[in-house]
Amino acid sequence: MTTCTNPHAVPDLDDAQLLRYSRHILLDEIGVEGQARIAAARVLMIGAGGLGCPAALYLAAAGVGTLTLVDDDRVDLTNLQRQIAHATAAVGDYKVASAARTLATLNPEVEIVQIAERIEGERLQTLVAAADVVLDCSDNFATRHAINRACVAAARPLVSGAAVRFDGQLTTFDLRDTSQPCYHCLFGEEGDATDGPCATFGVFAPLTGMIGTAQAAEALKLIIGLGDTLAGRLQLLDARTMRWREMRYRKDPSCPVCGAAHRANLGRIDI
Repeated sequence: MTTCTNPHAVPDLDDAQLLRYSRHILLDEIGVEGQARIAAARVLMIGAGGLGCPAALYLAAAGVGTLTLVDDDRVDLTNLQRQIAHATAAVGDYKVASAARTLATLNPEVEIVQIAERIEGERLQTLVAAADVVLDCSDNFATRHAINRACVAAARPLVSGAAVRFDGQLTTFDLRDTSQPCYHCLFGEEGDATDGPCATFGVFAPLTGMIGTAQAAEALKLIIGLGDTLAGRLQLLDARTMRWREMRYRKDPSCPVCGAAHRANLGRIDI
């Protein structure tokens, strides 16, 4: 597995950091070098809700250097059933502000960048290009496709999760490699797929934690260069039976986003 290309200086860990992250450092596959890579990494997370909350908590606890949170939504009382970075007192606050407060108490060493707006076009492209790994924790296809186009254009790995009712999905698109499939190869914009908010369908609270935490694991593996990612493999979880299934998928040579004939003409990127 390829480690994320990281142009940022890899810091030396001080004694306090060596102690804080000692359980990572004890793992031969991570060690001091892997933890230092985590400390230098920049992660972009789009969505600070059911998936984003657990993912952000574990990334912050693991010591990611910079975590950029993007979400223009505010905390609602109905969110608290599953969005575990938000407290009752945060109702009415922007989700990115609420999550940032929680993450700061968990690990003040992590730089949290808050973007309480709906990003699109060049703004989205700039944020994606500045990241080492992108996490799609959004809840609609239009946003997912926009993030995918930006990640293809910037050649950034994308970790995608989804959770609705009792059904979860998880995969990784390693878009640093032009031979790998993108989100559009798996879920075309022209098909019969439908989506909708949890307010319409409902969602089993622990399911979002399971998928979001797994997204954090995939992101850390990409940063460190550890093991095999889910590139080309879609994990499907039925929380009613607690059974995982796996579906393999391939690059679509005629994909209008990542296909060879289309990569140079990605068009406007909107979210």
